[in-house]
Amino acid sequence: MVNCPAVVIAAPASGSGKTTVATGLIGALRRVGHRVAPFKVGPDYIDPGYHGLAAGRPGRNLDPVLVGAERVVPLYQHGARDCDLAVVEGVMGLFDGRIDENHAGPVAEGSTAQVASLLGAPVVLVVDARGHSQSLAALLHGFATFDSSVRLGGVILNRVGSERHDQVLRAACDRVGIPVLGSLPRMTELEVPSRHLGLIPAVEHGTAATAAVSAMTDLVAAHVDLRGIAALARSTVDGPAWDPADAVRVVGAQLQSSEAPGAVRIPDTDAVVSSGPLIAMAGGPAFTFGYAEHRELLLAAGARVVVFDPLRDELPSGTAGLVLPGGFPEEHAPELAANTELLTAVAEQARRGMPVHAECAGLLYLTRSLDGHPMAGVIDADAEFGPRLTLGYRDAVALADSPLWRAGERVCGHEFHRTRLIAAASDAPAWGWHGSDGARVREGALVHQVHASYLHTHPAGNPEATTRFVAAAAEYAGARASR
Repeated sequence: MVNCPAVVIAAPASGSGKTTVATGLIGALRRVGHRVAPFKVGPDYIDPGYHGLAAGRPGRNLDPVLVGAERVVPLYQHGARDCDLAVVEGVMGLFDGRIDENHAGPVAEGSTAQVASLLGAPVVLVVDARGHSQSLAALLHGFATFDSSVRLGGVILNRVGSERHDQVLRAACDRVGIPVLGSLPRMTELEVPSRHLGLIPAVEHGTAATAAVSAMTDLVAAHVDLRGIAALARSTVDGPAWDPADAVRVVGAQLQSSEAPGAVRIPDTDAVVSSGPLIAMAGGPAFTFGYAEHRELLLAAGARVVVFDPLRDELPSGTAGLVLPGGFPEEHAPELAANTELLTAVAEQARRGMPVHAECAGLLYLTRSLDGHPMAGVIDADAEFGPRLTLGYRDAVALADSPLWRAGERVCGHEFHRTRLIAAASDAPAWGWHGSDGARVREGALVHQVHASYLHTHPAGNPEATTRFVAAAAEYAGARASR
């Protein structure tokens, strides 16, 4: 059982510099000898990439909305195994979360405050000091007293303009008894390039991302009290860590008792699986949005997993199931279109009934075209970059059976895209939900054994879907072998 102390990096609002501070803190603590477990609150896929570079281990997400509040601590325990310190970067402002008019609790669901409370970890507030003076004391007083379940352990002043400015701000913090754990000067050269959905993913940014992480680490190491942060870190979590093999066993027993005989075969996960179905998972610069737990669950369910890059690779030989996660295919459409051999192979295997799980970028890859560039043509629609961002949690229901879901099953997912489908697909929709205006929404596409949608789901919150998918891939591999 793990009991790794943690510190939560939060802010009064978005844009305060949480990612710079959290990433730099992870790197600086690692540099002085700590084994740091990096986490991000919410569904964000981009920040964990920078965290992972700084920590030398995968960045993971803690999202009570997508996985359920009851899984946050086990997933934290899982991600913090073998570490002596955890850094958890928050989302938006400290108390910001899912907007739900029916939520009556004191803390918004999915907020940094909720996760800090679940972990029993102290919060360090990153304040963008531009424009602040003595009134900072009132702001800190409000954040420190708003919710008694959240402990504000200190503040890091960011973008401080001068030595005199620093002195005034420190005096304001002293007035309300909030320790100053760091004071970072304004450094515009640390800005990491961004685009319509936020920072450019670390995988795409390449050596520039490594350089940016190194610069963040240097900045924090020079201006933040690392010993003070380490001494502040706490966690009151208790109980076992999440285990993908256990998740598969539990859900396997449930599925075997509730579905048609033989529909789901659960492997012996105590043995090394060398003959399970091969699942090809798209990666590389165009497909960067994924959760570390996804691959872990696929392996636990008996699959062999191979990551490939659709920009340049062929479909791995023997592929029996295909995972196309989210990312930025609109930034790489010409290169994706140029790999005609892969597009043809994906289309052919999909028509033959190979299970395909496609989310967001994967959905776009399967359309006829993306911004005029030919794609796989599995889905009867075209896609284009749109005029506005679509963002938010969705309470969805599966509208028909698929290799992942059964009709009527409910899931909470997250949309995050600025593309749209045109020439509405004639394929059956995958999901249904009600929009904020109450209107019915039908989204995604089901065709052959393909489940494609804009909706991102977290596999740890829905292990039955991954278990079914591997079973469907095994069935496809068996049928192909018998031809």
